[in-house]
Amino acid sequence: MKETLTFDDILLIPKYSEIKSRSEISLQISIPKAAQLSLPIISSPMDTVTESDMVVAMAIAGGLGVIHRYNTIDEQEKIVSMARKILPSDASIAAAIGVSGDFVNRAEALYDAGADVLCVDIAHGHHILMKEALKALRDSLGNSVHLMAGNVATLEGFNDLADWGADSIRVGVGGGSICSTRVMTGHGVPTLQSVIDCAKSDRSALLIADGGIKQTGDVVKAIAAGADLVMLGSMLAGTDEAPGETFYVDGIKSKSYRGMASAAAQIDWRGHVASEEGVSHRVSVKGPVIKTLEGIEKALRSGMSYSGAINLSTFQAGSNIIRITQASLVESKPHILQG
Repeated sequence: MKETLTFDDILLIPKYSEIKSRSEISLQISIPKAAQLSLPIISSPMDTVTESDMVVAMAIAGGLGVIHRYNTIDEQEKIVSMARKILPSDASIAAAIGVSGDFVNRAEALYDAGADVLCVDIAHGHHILMKEALKALRDSLGNSVHLMAGNVATLEGFNDLADWGADSIRVGVGGGSICSTRVMTGHGVPTLQSVIDCAKSDRSALLIADGGIKQTGDVVKAIAAGADLVMLGSMLAGTDEAPGETFYVDGIKSKSYRGMASAAAQIDWRGHVASEEGVSHRVSVKGPVIKTLEGIEKALRSGMSYSGAINLSTFQAGSNIIRITQASLVESKPHILQG
């Protein structure tokens, strides 16, 4: 059986660096058929993470927000239109769609409203419905829109989605903080391992690491392992721009955060539970999302400087990854907090 790696299993070896200031480091990445990003971070299409406020905040920070699809076409179209009115005309707006029912009508409405990135969003992306959906979308919208698709866990899945027409592919199955797919179905691959495997692809589709990202160091490791971009849910949940009302629990200001395959989300979305592969939780309110994004940007620049990398491509090409022991993991954490 193949042994696999997760984020806690590895570290990056520091290398000689000629970077005198972290401000020299470029985090820019071009998104085919969409705007160039100055921060390789995408907010997840979850109803407790991304609506218009998050999309605007992500764009201002240089990243990309994906508006969730758990609403009517008219409701999602209004969110896209609202964001488009606020943002400069050259900023990208992404919106999620499914693979069944009226998904083509939804895609057309969102594209007309100003979305230039459509995220074909299903849990198991290596599927006949994904293949048919990507063909239907290309037949309807042509090659003018960026199609993001996923999720997949294997190189075969990545290559197939790329061949079916995806411009970028979300990699990671079952690794989210509120995802219970692995527990409920017994299926999945550690996200870092999926990134390592899918980064071997010779296709041109961008690789998006999605799931299992708990801290800024995981963002750095994901990109070093081959991810072009990183999608975040839990790290952005609870911020001021995340949807949802605030409430207090034991005097702590909180917001809800839930997986879209959780029972609560499915009941709100479609009135019944098909397969429960997520949970609902609460997170403490974190304040403006820009603080979180600035922290990620600083950590990424710092991490790249440790590898002597001036941009994302040289970081991917030149990073040296080592596997560590459990004792090494313990040593990696602040010792004063472990007593």
